[in-house]
Amino acid sequence: MFLIGTLVNGLLIIIGTLLGKLLNRIPESMKVTVMFAIGLSVMVLGLQMGLKSENFLIVIISLVVGAVIGELLKLEDKLNDLGGWLERKVGSNGKGSISEGFVTATLIFVIGAMGIIGALDSGIRGDHDVLYTKSLIDGFTALILTTTLGIGVIFSAIPVVLYEGLIALFATQIDRFVPQVLMDQFIVEMTATGGIMIFAIGLNLTGMVKIKVANLLPGIVVTGIIVTILYSLK
Repeated sequence: MFLIGTLVNGLLIIIGTLLGKLLNRIPESMKVTVMFAIGLSVMVLGLQMGLKSENFLIVIISLVVGAVIGELLKLEDKLNDLGGWLERKVGSNGKGSISEGFVTATLIFVIGAMGIIGALDSGIRGDHDVLYTKSLIDGFTALILTTTLGIGVIFSAIPVVLYEGLIALFATQIDRFVPQVLMDQFIVEMTATGGIMIFAIGLNLTGMVKIKVANLLPGIVVTGIIVTILYSLK
């Protein structure tokens, strides 16, 4: 079943959140230090991904154009509004808004090459190993995030399952209309573009800055468009 990896990912996010809720008595200083550690680790992961580009000009153009589109569409505000709606429905837990937990966790779990590559592997080859690995990482991260940001983290499982599930479903048919060479080029540049966004998330987690990472998300689509144009010109 091509959705097994996706469902496991969503399930471990939920389990991690529930465990984090039970372990909410972790000392504040420990949570702050752990969040810094996660933030720094995410930054390093982002840098590693960003350096994989074979044409960094594609990454720059994708991020700039994507940022303009994201700002015009106000994606960050819309994500926050969705989180605010959830908060009004469920109620604040006094430990950090549901909106903040939902938005932060969604950005961490959705952005990046691992989810896309893992979902593609699930759909094309029926191999769920990448998504299983991502699931373990996401589950642990959800646990830590919940102790700081609250129960809102659990709602991030919904966009994760939808996002990865749709890609896996698409991937079951992808070899019919997308050449393998084009897909390989897209994955490389998408990895780099997503890596810069991951780095930005790491900065946000450390509290050093507040970057509207959601407004950069259209950059992934722009990357696909640029890579497709360059491939067609060859």
